[in-house]
Amino acid sequence: MNVNGKAYRSICSDDAKRVVHIIDQTRLPFVFETLTLVNCSEVAQAIRSMQVRGAPLIGVTAAFGMAMAMQQNASDETLNESVEMLKVTRPTAVNLAWALAAVKQHVSIQPHHRRADAAWLFARKLADSDVAANEAIGNHGLNVIRALHEKLRRPVNILTHCNAGWLATVDWGTALACIYKAHDAGVPVHIWVDETRPRNQGLLTAWELRGHGVPHTYIVDNAGGHMMQHGRVDMVLVGADRVSKNGDVANKIGTYLKALAAHDNAIPFYAALPNSTIDATLNDAFRQIEIEERSDTEVRSVIGLQGNNALECAPVLILDHKTPVFNPAFDITPARLVTGIITEHGVFAPAQLATAIED
Repeated sequence: MNVNGKAYRSICSDDAKRVVHIIDQTRLPFVFETLTLVNCSEVAQAIRSMQVRGAPLIGVTAAFGMAMAMQQNASDETLNESVEMLKVTRPTAVNLAWALAAVKQHVSIQPHHRRADAAWLFARKLADSDVAANEAIGNHGLNVIRALHEKLRRPVNILTHCNAGWLATVDWGTALACIYKAHDAGVPVHIWVDETRPRNQGLLTAWELRGHGVPHTYIVDNAGGHMMQHGRVDMVLVGADRVSKNGDVANKIGTYLKALAAHDNAIPFYAALPNSTIDATLNDAFRQIEIEERSDTEVRSVIGLQGNNALECAPVLILDHKTPVFNPAFDITPARLVTGIITEHGVFAPAQLATAIED
């Protein structure tokens, strides 16, 4: 995608120096800044602090972290330690565990003197595969949006939650890839952007959409149900961090409430995600998925500008420490509320997902 006329991926590898460059997403939307990560510890911290975020991007970034670890020491001990260090940074997103397992399996059979090169090339392959998968997701999602436009004969109003754009992947995005493809194909859309407290990832979605020229409006989380009741939402389109084989969707906290409101108002609810986000081992998402609990600091404060100076971003306390805080990062939307799962292989009803995985 482009930022101020320059093409970017959310993570770019420097093959000569064996480092990666990322976009510091904690500085957006006020400041666009790139950082260089030089070792596995820095990669782990970037994932934990959400300087990189989004299930697909987390997985690819972790793969490069393992490659950096192999560059420093190609022993079995270092290989296992890097997996453990990275695995605990964001436990809910299945792409992280999937990528770590894939890199480990690929590297462990290599002679020690080839492990660093093998790991780096494998991480690059994962990055390129993510881009291709996301573009394919966008093409399938375009067909869904176009069909709805042809039925309605007017612009399609789409509600999003969290950020499932190119910032959450290596490029294109998942849910937003569908929107970008529709906009670029001339299908008129308007996006209602949920703020998504407490991290306010809706700000990232709005920043992306503005840069791409897609019509959009930013709304508070609690406005979604009201807008559905009044016919101002035609479909809900979100990403996902983990999906069970029966179609239960784990996504950013608040997604379940949007799905409930959509179901009550007969509005289609879609999740867009790569196949790597589907966890074929899950039979009971509600019991088997670990829901990450994050720091109370995210709830007690918000990041804002000091005056009009975009370089002076600072946290503003909105709740003192006398009141306890509970901060789950994700919730689970049951398959019965999901209209369809959009993957790089097509659009599937939840009941069809297990067969799609096997195929």
